[in-house]
Amino acid sequence: MADVVDLQRRRKARPEPLWREELGRSLRAAREERGDRLVDIAERAGVSPQYLSEVERGRKEPSSEMIAAITGALGIELPDLLITIAGDVRRAAPIAPPSGPVLMAA
Repeated sequence: MADVVDLQRRRKARPEPLWREELGRSLRAAREERGDRLVDIAERAGVSPQYLSEVERGRKEPSSEMIAAITGALGIELPDLLITIAGDVRRAAPIAPPSGPVLMAA
């Protein structure tokens, strides 16, 4: 016989992760790992330190050109950054509620 499992109850109440927040966390982590100051990366990327700070805090959603400038200033490859962010978003994403009861074999 099969048991009905209510995945809604197992699911943690987490909001959907925002891509811009994961982008900001990843950029900040890369900058700090290198030991660079925010003002130095901002200058090399051609953006203001305030703007870069807002990107790192997930407050701004930069254009693809801005992301390329910032990753270039950090010396990181854009595909590597995108793979990291995709993994972070996947781990942070809430479990999608089932469309109906899920049957599990006993």
